[in-house]
Amino acid sequence: MKHRTFFWFILPTLSAMILFIFLPIISVFIQSLHIGHEQVLVVSESCGPFGCNETVAVDLEATEKLRQEAPLGQFNGLATYFNRSHLASVEVAEAWRTRQSFGSFFSEITNLPFYRALFFTATYTAIVTPLVIVLGLAIAVGVNNLHRLLKGPSIFVSLLPFLVTPLVGSLILFWMVDTDGILGASLQTLFDDPSLSLKASTALTWTMLIVYGVWHTLPFSFITFYAGLQTVPTDTLEAAQVDGATKWQRMMYVVVPHLIPLVSFVTLMLLMDNFRVFEPIVSFSAEAHATSLSWIIYNDLRESGNPLYGSAGATSIMTIIGVCILLMPVLIRIWRDFNRKAH
Repeated sequence: MKHRTFFWFILPTLSAMILFIFLPIISVFIQSLHIGHEQVLVVSESCGPFGCNETVAVDLEATEKLRQEAPLGQFNGLATYFNRSHLASVEVAEAWRTRQSFGSFFSEITNLPFYRALFFTATYTAIVTPLVIVLGLAIAVGVNNLHRLLKGPSIFVSLLPFLVTPLVGSLILFWMVDTDGILGASLQTLFDDPSLSLKASTALTWTMLIVYGVWHTLPFSFITFYAGLQTVPTDTLEAAQVDGATKWQRMMYVVVPHLIPLVSFVTLMLLMDNFRVFEPIVSFSAEAHATSLSWIIYNDLRESGNPLYGSAGATSIMTIIGVCILLMPVLIRIWRDFNRKAH
């Protein structure tokens, strides 16, 4: 394809990416360099028969004037990125200086809001992603080997979690694990402990969120791998069978290598999706035990009467950087495979 033809071919997509992705990211970064204006306070004195009292009120007119003159707020540079709500450079340095062991240092920094959210987000992503890939492939192989009449109903049942809205799905699971729900009540009966609650323990809350993450994203992995299995060359499978290869050997040395491009694709999608985990935390009301980077952004923007746009912008930019770091190994592998095939 000629360069000119290629340019006109990708121009619509490139224009949409610049308009809806690149420019908003630049806008968020600029916003993250600013903080909101301080409210202008007016002190007034009122006197009566029993003396004078001072009252402090917000000068709404002056505050609004400041906002009109500088809509983005006060320029704060990169200070927002390093304050206590984000990277907490001062607090981390102090924790490292006074550390007694690495465990104590880790425990201290995970009490900071950003690192607590980052730790849960990374743990959630690291557990859910491989589980979804492995289980999705296993289910796809199982459904692919079923009788033709059973494949349709099996595919429909396997896709049900994907058809449910994330918020609705997490709410359903939340009600089920509640003490009055079927799962919560069953566990209390099983362990003979009326006080047992999945929502009262950090470890159990994390487990519940991870289980939901696997349940909800598994259909995407399953249907992708199931479609890929339909393209596996039958001649190669038959040749391997003639050579005496077992089902497991055919799976490992024929099917899996054929699906490697799909594995890379699914990994990319899952990493990006899992790193922005948000809905189950809100639905489960799990903020006391688990917060994510996306939840911090949401919390900053719902500040009553004074949304913290700069803080939310800084967390958004660091979330994007985190996603890029996670995707880098997968992208490098894809690039190497592409170059190897090209040569």
